[in-house]
Amino acid sequence: MKTQPKLWLLIALAAAFFSLPLQAQDTDADMDADSTGLDGDNFSLEAALDMFKQSSSLEDFEKRLNEPDNTANNLDLNKDGETDYVRVVDQMDGDVHAIVLQVPVSASEAQDVAVIEIEKTGDESAVLQIVGDEDVFGEQVIAEPSEEDGMDKPKGRGGPAVRFAPDGIVVNVWLWSPVRFIYRPAYVVYVSPWRWGYYPTWWHPFRPRPWRAFYYRARPFHTHYHVVTTHRVVRAHRVYAPHRSHSTVVRTRTTTHVKTVGPRGKASRTKTTTTVQGPRGNKVKREKTSTTVNGPKGGKVHREKTSTKVKGGGGGKGGGGGRRGRN
Repeated sequence: MKTQPKLWLLIALAAAFFSLPLQAQDTDADMDADSTGLDGDNFSLEAALDMFKQSSSLEDFEKRLNEPDNTANNLDLNKDGETDYVRVVDQMDGDVHAIVLQVPVSASEAQDVAVIEIEKTGDESAVLQIVGDEDVFGEQVIAEPSEEDGMDKPKGRGGPAVRFAPDGIVVNVWLWSPVRFIYRPAYVVYVSPWRWGYYPTWWHPFRPRPWRAFYYRARPFHTHYHVVTTHRVVRAHRVYAPHRSHSTVVRTRTTTHVKTVGPRGKASRTKTTTTVQGPRGNKVKREKTSTTVNGPKGGKVHREKTSTKVKGGGGGKGGGGGRRGRN
C-alpha cells in the first residue's frame, strides 16, 4: 500500500511523456491548416514591418528584404525556382508616403506585393500600416504594429501573415528610424534603381524555403505586429491606389474560387490553378483543391487534392526560358 502513490506518479509521468508526440502532431496539423497555397504564404507582413523598423533608410530596408537570411521574403512569383528580388519605391504626396514593395516578374511586368502606408498625424506622431496585395494574398490583408502581446491565435483566413488583433490599438511610429528618415527636410524620394535583369552585385537568389520552415522563422514577429480589419491610413492609400502595379502573369496563373457550403458556412473550398512553363517549353498545369470543414466544437478538418497536367511545348534547345540576368 505504501508504494501505491509512487506507482501512480510513475503512471502519470509515463502518460505525459507519451502524449508529447500527439501534441506535436496536433501542432503540425494546425500549421497545415494555416497554409492557403497562395503566394502570400511566402511573404510575412509582420516580419517586413519589423525589418522596416530596424532599417536606417529605405535603401537599407530594401537590402534587408533581399538578404539570404531575411525572415520576410520567400517569394517566387515567376516560378523559376529562385527567390524574387523585392524593390522598394516611395510614392510621396505632401506628408503621406506609400512605400511599395514590388517584384519584377518579367521584363515587361511587375507585381506589387505590399505597400507600407504612412501618415503624419502631428508634429511628433505618425501612423503606419502595411497592406498585402490581393493578387498575392487572395484578398487585401492589413497589418500594423501593436504593443499587445499574446495574441497569436489564428482567426479567419490562414497563412503566415494572418494574426488578428483589436482594431483600436494605434502605435505612434514617429521614433522609428526610417520614418524620421523620410520626414527629413532634405529627404529625396527613394525609387529603387534595380529592375528585371539588373540587380545589385551583392544579391544572390536562393531556392525558396519550404513553407513550414519559413513560417517558423516569421512566427516570432506575430507577437508585436498583427493583422487587423480597419484601414486607418486612408490618405496614403488614396495616393497609392492609382499607381498600383499588377502582373497579368501572376493574376491569371492563380485563380481562386471560395465557396461557402451550408447555412452557417461550415465548409469552404479553395481551388487554385497554376500554369507554369517548363525548361523545354512544356506547360505544366497544376490544380490544387483545399477543403476546410469546421467541426461542431470549433475544430477544423483540412483536406488537399493536387493534380498535374503537362501540355507539349516548343521542346528542343530553343524551348527553354532564359534565366534572370544579374550583375
